[in-house]
Amino acid sequence: MKLWTHGNHVLPPLQITEALLKERDKQAKWNGIPLLLQKLYEHSHPNSDFSQCQSILKEISPLLSMEAMVYVTEDRKAAQESSFPNTYTFDLFGGVDLLVEILMRPTLITQKKKQKISDDLIKDCLSILYNTCICTEGVTRRLAERNDFVLFLFTLMTNKKTFLQTATLIEDILGVKKEMIQLDDIPNLASLVSSFDQQQLANFCRILAVTISELDTGSDDKHTLLAKNAQQKKNLGPSRAEINQATLLNIPGFIERLCKLATRKVSETTGTSSFLQELEEWYTWLDNALVLDALMRVANEEAEQSSTESSDESGLANTSTRTQLPQSMKIMHEIMYKLEVLYVLCVLLMGRQRNQVHKMIAEFRLIPGLNNLFDKLIWRKHSASALVLHGHNQNCDCSPDITLKIQFLRLLQSFSDHHENKYLLLNSQELNELSAISHKANIPEVDAVVNTDRSLVCDGKRGLLTRLLQVMKKEPAESSFRFWQARAVESFLRGTTSYADQMFLLKRGLLEHILYCIVDSECKSRDVLQSYFDLLGELMKFNIDAFKRFNKYINTDEKFQIFLNQINSSLVDSNMLVRCITLSLDRFENQSDAKVAEVLSECRLLSYMSQMSMRMSFLFRLINIIHVQTLTQENVSCLNTSLVILMLARRKEKLPFYLRTLQQMEYTEKYPGFILNNFHSLLRFWQQHYLNKDKDSTCLENSSCISFTYWKETVSILLSPDRTSPCAIVSYIDEAYMDIDRDFSEE
Repeated sequence: MKLWTHGNHVLPPLQITEALLKERDKQAKWNGIPLLLQKLYEHSHPNSDFSQCQSILKEISPLLSMEAMVYVTEDRKAAQESSFPNTYTFDLFGGVDLLVEILMRPTLITQKKKQKISDDLIKDCLSILYNTCICTEGVTRRLAERNDFVLFLFTLMTNKKTFLQTATLIEDILGVKKEMIQLDDIPNLASLVSSFDQQQLANFCRILAVTISELDTGSDDKHTLLAKNAQQKKNLGPSRAEINQATLLNIPGFIERLCKLATRKVSETTGTSSFLQELEEWYTWLDNALVLDALMRVANEEAEQSSTESSDESGLANTSTRTQLPQSMKIMHEIMYKLEVLYVLCVLLMGRQRNQVHKMIAEFRLIPGLNNLFDKLIWRKHSASALVLHGHNQNCDCSPDITLKIQFLRLLQSFSDHHENKYLLLNSQELNELSAISHKANIPEVDAVVNTDRSLVCDGKRGLLTRLLQVMKKEPAESSFRFWQARAVESFLRGTTSYADQMFLLKRGLLEHILYCIVDSECKSRDVLQSYFDLLGELMKFNIDAFKRFNKYINTDEKFQIFLNQINSSLVDSNMLVRCITLSLDRFENQSDAKVAEVLSECRLLSYMSQMSMRMSFLFRLINIIHVQTLTQENVSCLNTSLVILMLARRKEKLPFYLRTLQQMEYTEKYPGFILNNFHSLLRFWQQHYLNKDKDSTCLENSSCISFTYWKETVSILLSPDRTSPCAIVSYIDEAYMDIDRDFSEE
């Protein structure tokens, strides 16, 4: 007699008499599950008829789904504290392994006459497995370790009847899998994807999201650069996520279908009857609690509304609900799908094949399509109560409406960032406006504007960028969207500074809006403040009109003081703006234009920064707040800003004076050598980091308009070991305080 092995348990169910099992069952409150599993075992031998299995599963299923429903609908924390005896018993007696075996048996049998498992049996097996995964810890991980089973599940997705259950189980398993799967290993991936209808493809994107995102992207900014550099040395080849991204791009028509899905209107979605049928599937299927919750709440709200409005019999109220329901539910449904699709497109836009993806989504008119959806779907006015999910409040970022907006803004940011396709965010009229601005200022038009394919730009009265600005101005002060909106607009300005782009936004009142938020509403959120300072820097850099407008708005000492306090409250957040003012001041001082001279003399901000003591104060603090061991992607900009201040000093042959002043400031603080030693270490790290062959230095060049050669030379001069050189840091550190030879490594 074969023993039934499960984890650490060895259970010979066929050797235990039914009477004994029944007796023990009462004491242990097993609810008859071991007996049912024994029957299932007997009816699932290779040569047995599977028809009996289904009726046994029909008895087991309600016992488990009851517990899973509690888990999904209760507050998760409370659910975790309660126990789920049925699912635990089911797993304890080997139920999970038995179901996996039943599902996979047809693929393992080599006989000519293959066993055919009915769709309903597959559905029941998957549902029970999913319910057990939800309620019993460790089951999902165990399944995730079985690569053969994970890849087998993908083959079940070709069947429309079992698609939803399969997709949900795969998503759960991949979420805990230690090693990312390779999409290349999935049998016939391209034909699998081409067999999906639009609903299935959107659902499949939920699974893809796990396979194409780097595992630690969430906290990317927080990882130290030392740790990242060490990691890069270890990982010489592309990551699994990057390989999976390339695999997806090679599937014919994949990106085109995603663009169609992302831009289809709600009215183009499936007809009401099949739509309601699918909703019913959602309802009987426990995953997508998020979708379900959102949909059912909208439904209930409308049902209540219609029943209160109708004074007739309840039958009439029901009829009116039935005719009303689909539209609002369709909108929510569409939002859920677009979310997944936009996420996948966004990840691909940030990957190694960025240019290829850009070309494709421009060609498939993703941007004009999203522009047409902007008012009706993306930034629609909605009733917040319909979107609150269990255990959340209405401002929580889990709300589908909120998540869609953030995902949309992230996509715009990735799309615009340092790419000439960014002009597709405008319509033809707005592109003409850019040309007119350049013409009037007597400067050459930007090549990217001239080369933009007019058939791919936004249509309608306003392009996406202008719509975004309008929404931005109406956003409540405490809104979490402010951060993402500012980031999306800033990425449009990034790269080589364009006067026409800046003027386009200045004419639409963007500068005044940002200053209102920083000064008048005295914004407190650090993230939002940082995004506003960065945006302000890009908007004002080298633009004399912007400084003039700034001075007109910040027209009292009191306002100026509030502005300075906001800058000084966190220099890590505001250093890009400090860099912009420093660079702009340097350029204006070298111009002999009457308008520039007038603004230079009148502008509070430029006058403030023209004081040597202020520049020195910023330099001293910028070097003091960062150290090699704590450098991250977020604060390394402080090091580059301090370098900009010193490069401009070097141009004016004032470098020795700056270094001497830093030395004096150290002595005043009674810590001789602490700033200069730290700066020396930071610059040595800078060389390691930026002179790495993979490192893209064009960003530093574009943002500062200083050639990278000049950056490298300045760092070399500052790091010169010659103690007689007036421009070497070592010349300003007394021997007794010298501490510059230590090696820094990732601790």
